[in-house]
Amino acid sequence: MKKIVIHGGRRLQGTVEVSGAKNAALPLLCATLLCPGEHRLGNVPDLRDIQTVVKLLETLGATAVFENGQVRVNADRVVNVEAPYDLVKTMRASVLVLGPLVARLGQARVSLPGGCAIGARPIDLHLKGLEAMGAEITLDHGYVEARAEKLRGATIYFDTPTVGGTENLMMAAALAEGTTVLENAACEPEIVDLANALNAMGACVRGAGSDTVTIEGVDSLQPMDHQVMMDRIEAGTFMVAAAMTRGDVLLSNADADCLEAVISKLREAGAEVILGDDGIRVRGPEEIQPLQIKTRPHPGFPTDMQAQFMAMLTLAKGTSVIAENVFENRFMHVCELQRLGSKIRIDGKQAMVEGVEQLLGAPVMATDLRASASLVLAGLAADNTTEVSRIYHLDRGYERLEEKLLALGADIRRVAEDA
Repeated sequence: MKKIVIHGGRRLQGTVEVSGAKNAALPLLCATLLCPGEHRLGNVPDLRDIQTVVKLLETLGATAVFENGQVRVNADRVVNVEAPYDLVKTMRASVLVLGPLVARLGQARVSLPGGCAIGARPIDLHLKGLEAMGAEITLDHGYVEARAEKLRGATIYFDTPTVGGTENLMMAAALAEGTTVLENAACEPEIVDLANALNAMGACVRGAGSDTVTIEGVDSLQPMDHQVMMDRIEAGTFMVAAAMTRGDVLLSNADADCLEAVISKLREAGAEVILGDDGIRVRGPEEIQPLQIKTRPHPGFPTDMQAQFMAMLTLAKGTSVIAENVFENRFMHVCELQRLGSKIRIDGKQAMVEGVEQLLGAPVMATDLRASASLVLAGLAADNTTEVSRIYHLDRGYERLEEKLLALGADIRRVAEDA
C-alpha cells in the first residue's frame, strides 16, 4: 500500500497540462462495442478505472492496446455478453456496456455495479429506459439480464437527470429502430463528447448538452477515431490548488466553457482567473473570501468539486455554507479535514465551514475519489507534514497528480505505507 506525504506551505507556480477526462473516456470505450472494426481513442488518461474497462472489453471478446494515451480497440469478435462481478464491483461505470451489448448483440448480462461509497446511485432509470425500448429485463443473483431482438425507439422521461442513464440509452438508441427522445436528460459536457463521437461513427444524435436528446436509430455504425475532452474536474482541482496556496498557475489546455460555475466561485472567493488563448491562469488571493455553494447537475456547481472547494474554504476569512444536493453521503471528508484543524459543522445536507488561520499537518485517510483530492489540497496549504493514506481512490481519477504538483513546486511524494 502507498501513501502521499506532503510538506505544506509552498506556493504553486508554473504551467500544468490537464489530462483527458476519465468520465468521458469510460463511456467512449464502452461505445466501441457498438460495431466491429478497430476504434482509436486519443488523450485517454492512464487510470485504474480506464484499465478496468479495458479489461472488461477484453473479457467481452474485444482486443485492446493502451499505450502513450492512445487506446486501440478491435471489436470484431465481441461475442461474450457477461460483464462479471469481479470487474464491475470496483467501478459503477462498467454498467455502460449494457446498452451497447443489447443494441448490437440483442442481450447482456451485467453485474450490479459498485464504485465510490458516496451515496445511492441506482441504475433503475437505465433499466426502465431499456424496457421502454422493448428490452426484457430480469434480475438474477446480482446480475441484470437484458434481452431484445431489436430495440425500438421510445420517448423516455428521467425522473431525475442521470449522466450514466443518458449515456447508456444514447448508445442503445443509436442502433434502435426509429426515434428515441430522452427528456430531462443530463447535460454534462461528457455527454456532448460522447454524442460527437457517436455522430462521427454514423449515428444521428441531436440536442446533447440540453435536457432533451433525440436519437434517430441507424442500421449500422463505423469505428470511431476520437480525442477525449479534457478533464474539467482535474482542471478545477488544479485551479483550487493555485487559489488556496496563493499560487500562480497556468492550465495550458483548459477549456473554460465547461468550467463556468467553478470559475465564477473562484472569482467570488477572490482569486484572479484569466482566460486566454494559451489556457486558464489562476492567481490566488491574499485572503480567501467565504462562499455560499449549492451543488447541482450541470450547468450548476459540480458535486465533484465540492470537497476541493471545502478544503479551500477552511482557510477563508469568514464562514461558508455548502449544500450538497446531488449525493446524500458526500461529506465523508469532513472528519479528515477536521483532523487538520478545520472547523466544519454538518447539518443535514449542509456544511458550515468556519475559516481558520492555518491548517496543521496530520495523518488522514481518503474515503472516496474527490475526498482524496481535497485532502491533498489541504495538505498543500497546511503547516508541517500531512500523510494521505488509501490513495488508491486518488488513482481512480487523477493521472500522475503528485508528479504534476511536484512540477509546480509542491513538496510531495508517494511512499510505502510503512515508510
